[in-house]
Amino acid sequence: MTTQKRVLAVIMGGGRGTRLHPLTLERCKPAVPLAGKYRLVDIPISNCLNSDINRMFLLTQFQTASLHRHVQSTYHFDPFGGGFVDILAAEQTEKGSDWYQGTADAVRRNLLHFRAFPHDLVLILSGDQLYRMDFRKIIAEHIANQADVSIAAIPFPVSKVAGLGLMQVNDDHSIARFVEKPKDPAVIAGLTLSPKLESELTATARGEKHCLASMGIYVFNRAALAAALDNNMADFGKEIIPGLLGKKRLFAHIFEGYWEDIGTVRAFFDSNLALAQINPPFNFFDPRAPIYTQDRYLPPSKLNHCTIDHAVIGDGSIIMGSTIKRCVFGIRSYVGEGSVLEDVVVMGSDYYETDEQLAGDMARGRPHLGVGVGCRIKGAIIDKNARIGDGCVLVVDGKADGTYANGAVIIRDGVLVVPKGAVLPPGTVV
Repeated sequence: MTTQKRVLAVIMGGGRGTRLHPLTLERCKPAVPLAGKYRLVDIPISNCLNSDINRMFLLTQFQTASLHRHVQSTYHFDPFGGGFVDILAAEQTEKGSDWYQGTADAVRRNLLHFRAFPHDLVLILSGDQLYRMDFRKIIAEHIANQADVSIAAIPFPVSKVAGLGLMQVNDDHSIARFVEKPKDPAVIAGLTLSPKLESELTATARGEKHCLASMGIYVFNRAALAAALDNNMADFGKEIIPGLLGKKRLFAHIFEGYWEDIGTVRAFFDSNLALAQINPPFNFFDPRAPIYTQDRYLPPSKLNHCTIDHAVIGDGSIIMGSTIKRCVFGIRSYVGEGSVLEDVVVMGSDYYETDEQLAGDMARGRPHLGVGVGCRIKGAIIDKNARIGDGCVLVVDGKADGTYANGAVIIRDGVLVVPKGAVLPPGTVV
């Protein structure tokens, strides 16, 4: 069987996304906009398509409306290839009416839907990570090792492994031990790579010792997955994988490329701004493995008398006589005359206002969609459809996390966030 006919991919839609709040106030994590024109879910789907895997299930449950719209309007397959992205939302059944209790519980409840499609292997992915991977490599290793389960693992320096699931791996890449988010330095020291495995690393900086951290990417044999889920365990990393040690053949696939878990506001902010660098750590311009997203047929962006230093600008944007430094602009972004934006992620808008709507806004004193005239913004995320009036000053400047401007502005992880659809009156200062 070809990879296309042998593998089913399962993309986890994530939980409530509380660490990404307020970006997840009205959307789930995989639907959060990324890099000017994409959404996070485009990453795992594109990686699958570029790896000759075209049968995907997307498991969701919280704030899923925008995710559903995006997937349904973006991913269309011809009737002859058998490809699909099937959205499976949490549902009430005769066996239960509660939400998914964890990653393993979500997959368990949907095994009956997978059985209708011929497959030998199940590839389980996260919907909120930024990386580029050819899954054919981990699948080939999985088959060559005669593994029951393979786990994608990335080398991390010992000083940066906090909050990660770590594994002790033998020289043949079989997994001897798995510890979810260890804190004890002695335990971490016992999980470092052997000299032989360290010598095999080709793209990892030398010096400090490394541990292998789980990327939350798994390949399961079909039978092994069914057996592993024949219980009430809720989570793969905390329960399922440690419970399989010594019972099944578990192997690690070592990945040395760029990988970022977009789990917090700070991680989202830093990952987006990094894309404005001359040589960003993640390259959206690689023609060998493109990242796909929705066709919108927007006009080209228009920049008038601007000073711009390192920026990513989405389609259909209008930036008027402003100074821009290290910024990322989403589709249909608008910035008025004389504004200064530095280290800002502007997600843009879902629509353009008509002349009649603009006249009505002016009559009511309602700001234009986007950023007004003469604003100064630094270290911020401006979510979609936000309206920032003329002369606003939004600067973190060491302010504590919390709510500001009567709740219209939130600072989280040291990043100032204007939530989706928020309206800031002219002259607002934070």
